[in-house]
Amino acid sequence: MQVRNKFLGAAAAVLMGVSWSAVAQADGELNLLTWEGYADESFVKPFEEATGCKVSATYVGSNDDFPAKLAAGGGVYDMISPSIDTVEIMVKAGFVEPIDLGKVGAYDDVYAAFRDAGEKAGGGDVYSVPFTWGSIPFMYRVDKFDTPPTSLKDLWRDDLKGRVSLWDDKSAIYVAARANGDMNIYDLSADQLEAAKAKLIEQKPLVRKYWATAGELVDLYASGEVWISNTWGGYQSALLAEQGIEVKEFLPVEKAEGWMDSWMLVKGTPNEDCAYKFINMAIAEQGQCGVANITGYSVANPVAAKACMSAEQFSALHQDDLDYVSQLMMWESLGEKLEDYTNAWNAVKVQ
Repeated sequence: MQVRNKFLGAAAAVLMGVSWSAVAQADGELNLLTWEGYADESFVKPFEEATGCKVSATYVGSNDDFPAKLAAGGGVYDMISPSIDTVEIMVKAGFVEPIDLGKVGAYDDVYAAFRDAGEKAGGGDVYSVPFTWGSIPFMYRVDKFDTPPTSLKDLWRDDLKGRVSLWDDKSAIYVAARANGDMNIYDLSADQLEAAKAKLIEQKPLVRKYWATAGELVDLYASGEVWISNTWGGYQSALLAEQGIEVKEFLPVEKAEGWMDSWMLVKGTPNEDCAYKFINMAIAEQGQCGVANITGYSVANPVAAKACMSAEQFSALHQDDLDYVSQLMMWESLGEKLEDYTNAWNAVKVQ
């Protein structure tokens, strides 16, 4: 489990090199479409007090929610925080607008690899500002296993009937493909995709429930209904530890996926001033340590992280070891195959 200290140094946060006390009041609002933990009051409330920007958040359970909700229209959202595999989709759909880097003070402090990935996804223009990153490991209740699981094959064990859970997301296809020995998970052939679908259908009698939110999975573990699942690395395990429930995360021998989430501006937002203030807060000390402490995720700005984290936390979150990313199968855009993967996952669920 990753370390979560209780750094709350909001007053020391910096926005584009200016002390928070010197930031002009924006007196606006900001509507976020984002993940759980990304708008926590521990760092959002000081932001609101310093800027006058009132923040409201709607939480997603899957990256598929971003295009679906923006396609519904209505001008509801100002900012979104999709994962790297979804950035290109949002750009091509015309839902977002380029970032003015002249208004983002610490952009150059963000890991170069993450900046490059976002710029590539945006077709050369910068549409996204990296915020957090991490893994999709697997997790189990320590008290339910005499021998710790090490493989994805453990999610297909008959003796775990009714105790297995997977994230309700097309990434379940990635899990099944690796269990089948197909490691080209973002470019499966039609036959490999069909095999992954069949593998998931085979697993269904073992599945207690497909979890949709962080809280739902925590509740399933806490009630004893689920013993093994995939997880958002560092987050749900910490929430369970707070309840005195011992779980352990592991990277299976078939490897684990990795992700990186970024902030993007919704096209035509009337709250651009507040949006840029929020982006700068998010990648400065207040936002970086704020989100790390709440979620257990690693963050995108190592300069800010080093300034506000203990040496132990900095190391535990791999902020000094970006080579850790090479051990992960970082999410990639599925391109024209997105619909095929989505249809395969939906076909599993209706069986």
